[in-house]
Amino acid sequence: MEKRIVCNNPVARHNYTIEDTIEAGIVLTGTEIKSIRSGKVNLKDSYANIKNGEVFIYGMHISPYEHGNIYNKDPLRTRKLLLTHKQINKLIGLIKQKGYSLVPMSLYFNGNFLKIELRHWQR
Repeated sequence: MEKRIVCNNPVARHNYTIEDTIEAGIVLTGTEIKSIRSGKVNLKDSYANIKNGEVFIYGMHISPYEHGNIYNKDPLRTRKLLLTHKQINKLIGLIKQKGYSLVPMSLYFNGNFLKIELRHWQR
């Protein structure tokens, strides 16, 4: 399948050293997907964190869909990422180490599915 990149995080490439890459799904609403398809998303100040055994992304800005009216959500709301238990346990071990953080690098469509590329970095 062909990957179609929607958004990149150019700032993160300069501030961190690469360690590993993980692909995750993301839980979104219909109006958010329509807004992302039109390219109205920004990963610049976003980061991921683990809370209660689940991974969430914070600070990802998705502009409200123009025709979404009452169905639009908060542009900066926290969104859940879809990972396996094995991947989450690996990330929990890495986050507990000093200096590691989870940074989203890109948002892309893999076929019809929206995926986010996470990298764990050490400053």
